[in-house]
Amino acid sequence: MNKNTASSIDASMPRSPLLMDDHASASVRTTQVDGEAAEMFIAEKRIGERIKYLRLKKSMGLVDLGRHTGLSASFLSQLETGRVVPTLRNLARIAMVFSKDLSYFFEPEPQTLFRVHRRRERVRLPQTGVDDPSYFFESLGYLVPDRQLDPYFAEFLPIKAGRVPKPHQHAGCEFLYLLSGALDVRHGDAMHHIEAGDAIYFDADTTHSYVCSGDVPAAALIVTLQNSLHLQTQSGPRLANGTNGRAVRSITTGIVQPLAALKKSAQQMQ
Repeated sequence: MNKNTASSIDASMPRSPLLMDDHASASVRTTQVDGEAAEMFIAEKRIGERIKYLRLKKSMGLVDLGRHTGLSASFLSQLETGRVVPTLRNLARIAMVFSKDLSYFFEPEPQTLFRVHRRRERVRLPQTGVDDPSYFFESLGYLVPDRQLDPYFAEFLPIKAGRVPKPHQHAGCEFLYLLSGALDVRHGDAMHHIEAGDAIYFDADTTHSYVCSGDVPAAALIVTLQNSLHLQTQSGPRLANGTNGRAVRSITTGIVQPLAALKKSAQQMQ
């Protein structure tokens, strides 16, 4: 290998960090973490609040915790209020008392879920698939991502001559609480009459429909849960729900399949 070839190969090979020139090495040595940024990083972990949460969850006082950790109550109080930062040794003592790993104090906190659906922002949708809708409904959960249930407010209009209820069905189960008015609810071949204050819960795989049986609109809160249903036939003596020994379906919830958009949620009511 001649000298020129060797020089070319040497220049093309990546340089090891251990062979950095003096300028690069000096650059690394002079890099410093801003003190204020470090304080903010510690504050974001809310270590003191987590310590207080664990202590109160165990109904433990500062003196009791101090007895277990060998730390003074006044020092623990300063830890909880963020006035001092614990060393890893002191934090390990506290973690051991509550059977926690050190990582507990540094892991991201779970995000809580809270959504408000303002009345003025909700969309009133008519029953689809018919020229003359018999009810209107509003989704009460469209802002919730990956929701496990779908709540609605529904208003059923008094029946008109010639209007035929449109039965529908969907996977899962359904709950209805009648706020006002009166409804006739058909579930399969059975018809049930309910009035304000009554509640029903049924498997939505069976075709069902609603008819306002009064002279004024009926209002209801409806919750649908779309999941796999495992139905078992049971038999027995007369039950409190009036089945009179007929076979009843036992509903066991399976894996929840949340609806992803308002359009899909609306289909639950059709």
